[in-house]
Amino acid sequence: MLDKVVIANRGEIALRILRACKELGIRTVAVYSKADRDLMHVRLADEAVCIGPASSKESYLNIPAIISAAEVTDAQGIHPGYGFLAENADFAEAVERSGFTFIGPRADTIRLMGNKVSAIEAMKKAGVPTVPGSGGPVTEENAIEVAKKIGYPVIIKAAAGGGGRGMRVVHSEAALLNSLFVTRSEAGAAFGDSTVYMEKFLEHPRHVEIQVLADGEGHAVHLGDRDCSLQRRHQKVVEEAPAPHIPQKLREEVYAACVKACVDIGYRGAGTFEFLYEKERFYFIEMNTRVQVEHPVTEMVTGVDIVKEQLRIASGMGLSFKQSDVQIKGHAFEARINAEDPATFMPCPGRISHFHAPGGNGIRVDSHVYSGYSVPPNYDSLIGKVIAYGDDRNTAFRRMRNALNEIVVDGIRTNVPLHKEQIFRDTNFENGGVDIHYLETKLGLKK
Repeated sequence: MLDKVVIANRGEIALRILRACKELGIRTVAVYSKADRDLMHVRLADEAVCIGPASSKESYLNIPAIISAAEVTDAQGIHPGYGFLAENADFAEAVERSGFTFIGPRADTIRLMGNKVSAIEAMKKAGVPTVPGSGGPVTEENAIEVAKKIGYPVIIKAAAGGGGRGMRVVHSEAALLNSLFVTRSEAGAAFGDSTVYMEKFLEHPRHVEIQVLADGEGHAVHLGDRDCSLQRRHQKVVEEAPAPHIPQKLREEVYAACVKACVDIGYRGAGTFEFLYEKERFYFIEMNTRVQVEHPVTEMVTGVDIVKEQLRIASGMGLSFKQSDVQIKGHAFEARINAEDPATFMPCPGRISHFHAPGGNGIRVDSHVYSGYSVPPNYDSLIGKVIAYGDDRNTAFRRMRNALNEIVVDGIRTNVPLHKEQIFRDTNFENGGVDIHYLETKLGLKK
């Protein structure tokens, strides 16, 4: 087992990693910016190193500073969490080249799956179902022909994109070339790569994803699926496991394809295959080569500690269980709690005068905040996650309602009222199976 690990992240995921390390007897090093000296995991870590000013570019995205922190503390591994450098192949390569263990996939795997074009090609070879598309880069020369073959509407996407950026839906040939030019320009500015590709645009899909773990030595398992369809501007708001109303035979087929793909590409660590699901068909869209924000719902229904498995795999110990050991029981929801105005969705940093976490049977809260903590304006607005588990979906849903009524975050605005008064009071969502546009269109939140 690794002896000491640098946690190259902040907030709730940094605290989550720290707790897993402590359970395994691994010593921890917290790295933090000057704006984050009061983070809870910084207080609890065995050692802490300031790596720069508040700006992410000068701290959490500063590769030399993070590696230097590992060097001066004599750490063995670096866990990137999610966001920041978690899916940066150059970072993974620099970590390994410097003699440390990167707690995640190999750099070449991150590059392969980080480029949407190469990822789709790899998935096709592995037998994973994909969206009908261009099969490669789209340019002014081939765009019209490719769009005709796929059939309108189509969506143009940045090959190096993510987070909902670098996408444009096109409904007719008249708008195609201009949309292509704009998307390529956006992709180049946002990701440093103007390559784009084209896919069939699915009009009412759900977002369903498959959690996997692999040891990089030819062994891989799945941990079932999650539904992440409640989104705003392509950002997830609520997640649940398992995804409701999907035929079991179909689930098993896509699980098997994802596990095979992990073996084929030599995948190592935790990963997530993301799909659009429409009319009882799965369509691969991308793979996230890291731990997901929503991993707790999968942990609740499987009993598997995903972060501890990441640490075991990185230590060369392999998986602690076989596929036959995985049993999916009950249901779980996760509500992301953000420091933002529930009406305008504008970030609302500031001092939390009082924080009270909900409790009760089946309730889990992953959060780094506490009474007196000041949410800085420099980073993502996520301040915590409320997870509710039950023996069935209805029980988990009602427990989440209770938990949202109990949580107290005074001093700043949060999106708790959105969850409490709209999402978990919505009959259609309660029945399950809403599509990715539901939150914006049906609840009037397209702002």
